[in-house]
Amino acid sequence: MEHISAMSLMSVRHFQAEPDWMPTEVFVEHHVLLNLNDLAHRVQNTRDGELLDFSISKHDVVVTPAGVSSGWRWFAKSDVIVVTLDPERVQKFAQTELGMLLDPQQLRDLPLFSDADLCNAGIMLCEALEQDDMSSGVMFEAMSRVFLVKLLHRYGKRRPEDVAMSSRFTSTHYHKVLAYITAHLEKTITVDELASEVGMSASHFNRVFKETLGSTPMQYVLAYRIEQAVAMMQDSARTLGDIAFACGFADQAHFSRSFKQVMGKTPRQHRLG
Repeated sequence: MEHISAMSLMSVRHFQAEPDWMPTEVFVEHHVLLNLNDLAHRVQNTRDGELLDFSISKHDVVVTPAGVSSGWRWFAKSDVIVVTLDPERVQKFAQTELGMLLDPQQLRDLPLFSDADLCNAGIMLCEALEQDDMSSGVMFEAMSRVFLVKLLHRYGKRRPEDVAMSSRFTSTHYHKVLAYITAHLEKTITVDELASEVGMSASHFNRVFKETLGSTPMQYVLAYRIEQAVAMMQDSARTLGDIAFACGFADQAHFSRSFKQVMGKTPRQHRLG
């Protein structure tokens, strides 16, 4: 289970232009438009063939989800930040970093809304991007995470939770499974134990887990063990044997085989860079 870099899934652009228009296009990314103009002004947005004519004010936000055809015309000088997001990596970021299971539709069905806090996070994103020093990458990653966490917690469309608990694998289930794995990392973990945590039979749990997350529960547990091992290996004083046991491997040989299976190299090779 890889950690997803926030800045790797987005691009950011500060866009200022005199009154003009942009042709209708369909993009494979989400576009989040943050309006910074102090004065309210008229804009037109053609979205999936429907013409929307409205006034946009400072701190208004417009989200154009991936796959939606969209064209723009603006009648005053624009001052906007446009954040472009990769939908697949957003899905993985939400799952891995936030413990959220997003609906496949993610950011659809969002009307025009106002959010000064999100706009200010966008401004900090731009400022971090414009820095030209050794800390700029670290700052941009940090601000990218701030922006994504605010956007997804407030507006990310989650998988429905109102389905019978025994028939779907929801965010609630995911949190319980992840908490159990974390608390028992140094021990043997079975499908039966994980299924019991969420009140499902092992066979049903195995099926809905794979349908939702794309891997079997045991593949996920192994990937999580390796991820934690990689983090522990940053401490050069910690032995590989100690890390192997802390992450639930029977011995160092088992750890080495499993690590190479997931990472393509042995722990020793990884540590040497």
